[in-house]
Amino acid sequence: MLFLRSLAFNLAFYANLIVQMIFWMPIYFLLPRKRAWFIPKAWAASSLWLHKVLAGTRVEITGQENLPDGPCIIAPKHQSLWDTIAFLPWIPDAVYILKRELMWIPLFGWYVAKMRMIPIDRGSRSKALRQAVTIGRERMKEGRQLIIYPEGTRRPPGAEPAYKYGIVELYTQLQVPVVPIAHVAGLYWPRRKFMRYPGTIRARFLPPIEPGLSRQEFQERLIRETEAACDALLVEAAKGPNPPPLPETARRRLAELAQRGPAQG
Repeated sequence: MLFLRSLAFNLAFYANLIVQMIFWMPIYFLLPRKRAWFIPKAWAASSLWLHKVLAGTRVEITGQENLPDGPCIIAPKHQSLWDTIAFLPWIPDAVYILKRELMWIPLFGWYVAKMRMIPIDRGSRSKALRQAVTIGRERMKEGRQLIIYPEGTRRPPGAEPAYKYGIVELYTQLQVPVVPIAHVAGLYWPRRKFMRYPGTIRARFLPPIEPGLSRQEFQERLIRETEAACDALLVEAAKGPNPPPLPETARRRLAELAQRGPAQG
């Protein structure tokens, strides 16, 4: 049954993407950019609905009051394809930093181009960072919310943090608040795997980190606050009813937290 529900969701997810891109295409490309946002947001919401109905996975997102008005950087934990779409309905005018190769995909790339995202060449880190800072500064003047995944690539729940320097440089150069997002969606929608597990994915927008901190202080605070919130959500998921299968990284992290005890963990 779990396999069949996962199969049904995966088929429906990609069919929903293709059908909606084709259906909305005439309206999407005629509307002004900001007014056209309702289409990607509706697709994201419908994908989460399919996830709930077909895979039995609910979503609880809290902390939206921590989103500042105007420009900011949003820094989600990156564990799954889920975290690339789940927060979109809550963000007024998102701008993603993404691989330039995604722009070459027919239809999908056209949709992305309409929203004026930030495609970068990941083959050269220094060039990519310069591109992100330069274009990011322009997008901040437009009052947009820049989404960047601090670890760069998807990592399994409980894995040791591997934060890249890019977000530190963006924080320093752009001088806007950074809002971390904690979750453990990788337990329910694992990276590079077919299965989708039922349960409730809980995610939280954390209090913004104000601009003006030193590079080191910002990086330490970002990692500390994000990882502490993710640890709490991991413990909650593992101790809840019908927990999903835990990868080795999650089991190891839970053991570490248990050894520390409640006062430190």
